[in-house]
Amino acid sequence: MFTLVPSQFFDPAAAREALAEVAPLKGDEQVGYLDIPQYDAVLVYATDGDSAVVAPPAVSELLTRLPACPEYNKILCNRHDGRLDLAVAQGKSLLLANSFPAPDFTTAEYYLFLSLNTLQLNPEISTVCWLSPLSEEDKMSLYRYFKSVVQL
Repeated sequence: MFTLVPSQFFDPAAAREALAEVAPLKGDEQVGYLDIPQYDAVLVYATDGDSAVVAPPAVSELLTRLPACPEYNKILCNRHDGRLDLAVAQGKSLLLANSFPAPDFTTAEYYLFLSLNTLQLNPEISTVCWLSPLSEEDKMSLYRYFKSVVQL
């Protein structure tokens, strides 16, 4: 679990409280944070108490690599371990960073299109970028809706 906090409102001493406001925390979960300077935000995240290292969630890689997307509407996805991680920005403004349960590609597409619809972004004029490999069938499915599909 994670949340983004605008840098100007982030207090390292209150990182746990910031995350607890948006997600239930167990007593043994460790909380860490990672500065995301390109979006003037801090990613606050938790790992279970058994973990020796408080590693950032997979969405942190998306936030780091999102500026590499070629268009003004930056859409970056990654599927792994039955989840879809999604980050969306317009220019230098981060609009969304989230993770969804997606055991199959159809479910991942559902969350992708739901998110873009909520943000009122038109896929037909947008390029979608992926970190995870896509099958030819998955690429063709995306090409029906997006201007372009890019594998980063």
